Amino acid sequence: MAAPELLSDEGYRADGRRPAELRKVRARMGVFAQADGSAYIEQGNTKALAVVYGPHEMRGSRSKALPDRALVNCQYSMATFSTGERRRRPHGDRQAGELALHLKQTFEAAILTHLYPRSQIDIYVQILQADGGNYCACVNAATLAVMDAGIPMRDYVCACSAGLAEDTPLADRSPEEAAGGPRLVLALLPASGQIALLQLSARLHQERLEAALEAAGQACRALHAVLDRVVRDRLREVTALLGD
Repeated sequence: MAAPELLSDEGYRADGRRPAELRKVRARMGVFAQADGSAYIEQGNTKALAVVYGPHEMRGSRSKALPDRALVNCQYSMATFSTGERRRRPHGDRQAGELALHLKQTFEAAILTHLYPRSQIDIYVQILQADGGNYCACVNAATLAVMDAGIPMRDYVCACSAGLAEDTPLADRSPEEAAGGPRLVLALLPASGQIALLQLSARLHQERLEAALEAAGQACRALHAVLDRVVRDRLREVTALLGD
């Protein structure tokens, strides 16, 4: 789809959203009792599951233990039924490795790892249905799962993508829009404005970059409000169970 076709004359996108509007977000925490923390999220038709174990003692070689902070271990995978392609997706493929590394970098910037020296925190995320924004959905699900595990964080981590239709920034791009030009992905700690991860698929002029970055930042702040409501609902649920 060419860039001019991404927006109608009335300013609507192909799926009916305004340029700054997010896809519908649904999320819940505590979906797996066996894990220390867990969460499930839907962003549009993209569905992601995250589970967290830890902090716990180092597994395997103790030489990997860090004397001043916890080791954050992240693994990313896609369910074989997550896309229309019914091909085998091994845990060790290149894309999964890159996304796991991005998740690790993101959460090392957010988790207060210095509180747990010589320990390990495991974050496992899986895409159950892929329809654009996989990394962003995984970050948002993992944020809820880490909070469900009671692991202290500097702030929420919220992630969203953005792009441009000519000069108009588009937040939370759909797969069809993602084919229409450079893509920016932002993971943000909204309270402080600290960037945990910023990725750009192609070069952009500074003014266009600033516009896309601002759109992604506003989208992350909107996501923060959604995730905060999910956390508060979970807190009320747990408090009610403890009261019983």
